[in-house]
Amino acid sequence: MTNTQVTLVQLDNYGPWTVTPEPRREVDLQTLQSRLYADLSQLVGNRDGYVFFTRFDNMVAVTNGLDMEDHARLQESVRNRYPVTVSLGIGHGETPAGALVEATDRLQSAGSAQDAERREVLAGHPLDEDERTDDDVQIAHFDVNDATGEYTDELDAYSAFVHVEQAYASLMRHMHDTHDSLSFFVGGDNIIAVCPSLDRDAYAEAIDYVREDTGVDLKVGVGRGPAAHDAGMAAKHALEVCREEGLDIAGDAVRPGHPHRRWL
Repeated sequence: MTNTQVTLVQLDNYGPWTVTPEPRREVDLQTLQSRLYADLSQLVGNRDGYVFFTRFDNMVAVTNGLDMEDHARLQESVRNRYPVTVSLGIGHGETPAGALVEATDRLQSAGSAQDAERREVLAGHPLDEDERTDDDVQIAHFDVNDATGEYTDELDAYSAFVHVEQAYASLMRHMHDTHDSLSFFVGGDNIIAVCPSLDRDAYAEAIDYVREDTGVDLKVGVGRGPAAHDAGMAAKHALEVCREEGLDIAGDAVRPGHPHRRWL
């Protein structure tokens, strides 16, 4: 069983700020968003968490191992370095999607994202140490098979991008709707999915679904750990096994009924 802690990072009153006192230059907004994402990624990453940019004004973090003080420090760092502030909602549960719903509900209960009076809300509570285990987080790292040969070296850059984005959208929908997972494009042809306790058959089904839906072939490495970093590194190493041995799926993961069984 997984127990994923998810933090929703939401910029306070960001929409109105972008047009006050008049619309701000798009290049300035894009620069602010990318720098803020980079800083949050480093801050959370230093505590073995992951941050995904989603819509930039809303970011999703996997924060197993971060406590209330860590979250408050994130808010302080943003306040001291940027003209905007962030509110944080914390949730946790057996599925990442369920944890994000809880985190979202907590922020929505504190006020609208465009409410000028809502500032630096810190809602929810992290997992207690006695609630954590070594297998709380399951990460699946998906990669397009021969993306360079199939797309990068064969198509123009935009067409290659469209193919990868179509595969990402298809996988994102399937993993969320079927398995309560959260999947994120992380650059190149890589997609990281934060998952509940899924077995090999679930990943095989996802790969088949994307192939039938978009024509794009995927492979995936799967890892487990107490935090996103541990699970993610295990998934990366499993993905290397896929590449070296020509496999579609590899990983060390807990299969229901078969604790700690390795499957390929």
